[in-house]
Amino acid sequence: MVKITEIRTRVWNWVGPTVPPKTNFCTSATDALPSSEDSMASFRFHQWLTCEVVADNGMIGIGNAALAPPLIKETIDQYLAPLVIGADPFDYALLWERMYRKTHAWGRKGIGMTAISAIDIGIWDLMGKIVEKPVFKLLGGRTKHKIPVYYSKLYADSVDAMQQEAAKAMEGNFQGFKARFGYGPKDGMAGMRENIKRVEALREVIGYDRDLMLEAYMGWNLDYTRRMIPKLEKYEPRWLEEPVIADDILGYAELNRGPIPISGGEHEFSVMGCHQLLHHRAVAVLQYDTNRVGGITAANKINAIAEAYQIPVIPHAGQVHNYHLTMSNINCPMSEYFPVFDVEIGNELFYYIFEGDPEPVDGYLNLDENTPGLGIKISDRHLNNFTIDE
Repeated sequence: MVKITEIRTRVWNWVGPTVPPKTNFCTSATDALPSSEDSMASFRFHQWLTCEVVADNGMIGIGNAALAPPLIKETIDQYLAPLVIGADPFDYALLWERMYRKTHAWGRKGIGMTAISAIDIGIWDLMGKIVEKPVFKLLGGRTKHKIPVYYSKLYADSVDAMQQEAAKAMEGNFQGFKARFGYGPKDGMAGMRENIKRVEALREVIGYDRDLMLEAYMGWNLDYTRRMIPKLEKYEPRWLEEPVIADDILGYAELNRGPIPISGGEHEFSVMGCHQLLHHRAVAVLQYDTNRVGGITAANKINAIAEAYQIPVIPHAGQVHNYHLTMSNINCPMSEYFPVFDVEIGNELFYYIFEGDPEPVDGYLNLDENTPGLGIKISDRHLNNFTIDE
């Protein structure tokens, strides 16, 4: 029997070049506060955590987390690692419950659940390597020949710049495109007109035969969203993402009864947290993040619940752990794809830390049947752009 002998965590701090923030490039929850600072500062993550689950046979499973990596590292090192060291990784369900229940008083959301996610992803990667199967084969196998992906960038900019980016992205034959709003309640009616101007401009480029997703990233409120939806309806968005703060489940539910499907779940944690969104019919598309929601063990349970509610799941972010879940579940119709890009928000760091993440071809990506585990490894190509805390 294989046993886990070590949990090795590292925080990767990006010290390389970054794209400077632009004014009004994305709304956020902090827009409601009076401040002269960059409103997205607290939502940029220029750190990442890697979590290596080491077995006594020499194999290593790789997990990761992107939220508050220094806090995640401390949580894993002090509280979670002792709960899994010495155990059989194939007892993953027991290990998940042990981590969840023994830290329940303080860890069931946010930092605690993100830390559990990092270890759990590493355990699944390790299991795949041990049996020489890709993770999606352990989850049920291939449910689609390849995964459609939508292009996820298009942060608010000038109309010309957004149209140029969309035109360039069209060359990749993506199945859809997601854009961010740059204006919210504090910008009044003039901001509404700026938002609509950009949506209209994007439809001019991509037409109406491809999906257009629109994201407010919790930067609106219920009243503002009610007023915006009639203005957006004629542009036929596939969904409106995170219009209000994550805790306003009833607000989501009210909006989701309207003419535009509402999506969310990126900032929800745990099986039960996502079940509340599903139970209240608060979202038309569920978008948990695997490295926040409890890892692959939790995400697979959520997928089954969402299928029973007939609400599709499209996990937040690209990243290979999400692709394996999407490939193995009939209720996951497509994946988000963040293009390889200079470091801006932080989603791009995945490409600088890991190797092996699949790249889309003609609007689709695929997973190799013969690559065990998740199919990624930690890269040494960009070490000069990081400082690493062991």
